[in-house]
Amino acid sequence: MAQAYCFKCRKKVEIKNPTNVTLKNKRPAIRGVCPNCGTKVFRIGKS
Repeated sequence: MAQAYCFKCRKKVEIKNPTNVTLKNKRPAIRGVCPNCGTKVFRIGKS
């Protein structure tokens, strides 16, 4: 599973419901939610 930094929890968390997205500049990224607090988390460069 992919990890991302949650700014609300201030720690790295496993991404819940990860979805692969492509940015405007064609870079891959992963978007999901934090399993602890439900805040959106984002990771650029891995998919």
